Amino acid sequence: MAQTVIEKIVQAHAVGLNENQEVHCGDYVTLIPDHVMTHDNTSAVMGKFKGLGVPKIKSPKQPVFTLDHNIQDLGEDNQSKYKNIAEFAAANGVDAYPAGRGIGHQIMIEEGYVQPGGFCVASDSHSNTYGAIGALGTPVVRTDAAALWALGTVWWQIPRTVKVNLNGKMRPGVTGKDVIITLCGMYGEGEVLNAVIEFGGTGVAGLSMEERLTVSNMTTEWGALAGWFPVDEVCVAHMKERHTWLKNQGIEDRITDKKIADWTSNPPASDADAWFAAEINLDLAEVTPHISGPHSVQIATSLADFREKKMAIHKAYLVSCTNSRLGDLEAAAAVIDGGKVADGVEFYIAAASQPIQDQAEANGTWAKLLDAGAIALPPGCGPCIGLGKGLLEDGQVGISATNRNFRGRMGSREAEAYLASPAVVTASALAGFVTGPADMELSGDLPARSFREIPAADAPAAAVDILNGFPTGHEGRALILPTNNLNTDGIYSKDYTYREDITREKMAEVVMENYDPDFAQQVNDGDVVVSGYNFGTGSSREQAATALQAAGIKLVIAGSYSQTYLRNAINNGFVCVECPSLSDAMLKAFETEAEAGQRTIVADDKLNIDFAASVATWRGTEYRFSPLGKPVQEVVIAGGVENQVRDSLK
Repeated sequence: MAQTVIEKIVQAHAVGLNENQEVHCGDYVTLIPDHVMTHDNTSAVMGKFKGLGVPKIKSPKQPVFTLDHNIQDLGEDNQSKYKNIAEFAAANGVDAYPAGRGIGHQIMIEEGYVQPGGFCVASDSHSNTYGAIGALGTPVVRTDAAALWALGTVWWQIPRTVKVNLNGKMRPGVTGKDVIITLCGMYGEGEVLNAVIEFGGTGVAGLSMEERLTVSNMTTEWGALAGWFPVDEVCVAHMKERHTWLKNQGIEDRITDKKIADWTSNPPASDADAWFAAEINLDLAEVTPHISGPHSVQIATSLADFREKKMAIHKAYLVSCTNSRLGDLEAAAAVIDGGKVADGVEFYIAAASQPIQDQAEANGTWAKLLDAGAIALPPGCGPCIGLGKGLLEDGQVGISATNRNFRGRMGSREAEAYLASPAVVTASALAGFVTGPADMELSGDLPARSFREIPAADAPAAAVDILNGFPTGHEGRALILPTNNLNTDGIYSKDYTYREDITREKMAEVVMENYDPDFAQQVNDGDVVVSGYNFGTGSSREQAATALQAAGIKLVIAGSYSQTYLRNAINNGFVCVECPSLSDAMLKAFETEAEAGQRTIVADDKLNIDFAASVATWRGTEYRFSPLGKPVQEVVIAGGVENQVRDSLK
């Protein structure tokens, strides 16, 4: 059967498959990533790792440590944390990069860890960036990272792939940032949620590597798990540059001439008849400069509309793993052209890495920015993550070339953040209000939508071998939560998240308190929660899964999940089943109760789940779901990933 390029990359990195098993969308697999990157959160992962009792990291060349988030904090506690990370890395033979070397994702790319056809993960949501190099890059949670250090493997469910064709050629002044802002603004209703984006089309060849990195980076904000670009001449030329650079650093075995020849002659690609879940077409010639925000990347407004408003700004930012590479800095310097930052505006700049800053200093770009009044920050995340100097204050407006404009992300919750390309950010800093360079064509609405879902071939329910210790099925009441996007704060309040004195009994009492204060009183042991789409969105708190366990909930069935929630749940041995047809049917059956304001609806007619047949049955109708394969069963049997690691040591 034909495979997408993502399925092929997964196939190449999978272990524990049955003989001649071919992997496809929906399968749970165990993978060996080429690398796992952790940044400042390395300290938290170290705590989890040491708690497992593992004597040493299994594959020292697999992890990469990069300090980039809180590097402006020179306080004793943070510097002590950094020192401990460095000592741990040295003791275990792990490649580690100190504060000031650059942002982790940029380091992974500059140093050649990410390669075409590879699979790299990171304990950071912007791991999608690696797709620009033709690699599969996707985030993992901290428990995953600790388990990777111990075992070298991670479980993953292969997502569906959406094909996005970028056709034609961009107009002068339009950038990759405008492309991804446009896509986020046009398709913000879950069209690509938890999917992999495979970019293609006639216009891809015209996108520089820097533009591809920007687009892949922000597929995270679009809702995707990865964003993959083809391995073409642009990609191979980039890898040749990295090869030369690494050799000059004395590193000759990371990228080789043989690898370059293989990428040139046999690049990874999808089969011609591979199945894609949907297809989007975008004519690049119709893309115009747009601004994203405030508070959401799904709001995209024409730059022309903003210029008419002359909306005053207080701060501007050219920082982050999205748009602070050499080309971005050069684009900003070209806009300055001898100008000065407007009175009352602070313009912050930080290169994505020290080598990039060195290049910008060598060619005069950095001096132009500083001479105009820009304020330099060290290579790192800084204000993008709301840390260090230059954060937005109450009532302020900021325009940024970063990737997120969520309320409170870059400072005060009472501020507004907007996203734009480096040229627009710079022009706005000079003018004191949101605008673009004088010669930039500003007019233009969003292009027409072109979205087509492609149904999968109808297949029978997939049988799966059930391991000893995993239930073949379950029967119980359904507690229906008639909503989409039920967030983790609704499931488990922030009032308890950071308290260490909360027992499992107390967790059971307060679960769903922010969603439905009466929920806990309605739970019977063995109940099944059924809800809508994107269940568990929001923060990464693990208690949103373990609190439901503590209350006696056997499993959750939803139309779809936040992948962070899904990972946290399964990593704690809590079963989650994705079954959109059952979710739709049950929410439809009880829509009268939902419209009457019931937050939790008890369905007394039993729900039957057959894990062996991958079928749920309710009111005589069968609903298929993706099989819970060996990797998930093993974690659940062990009682969670941490126990699984401990068991492996026995």
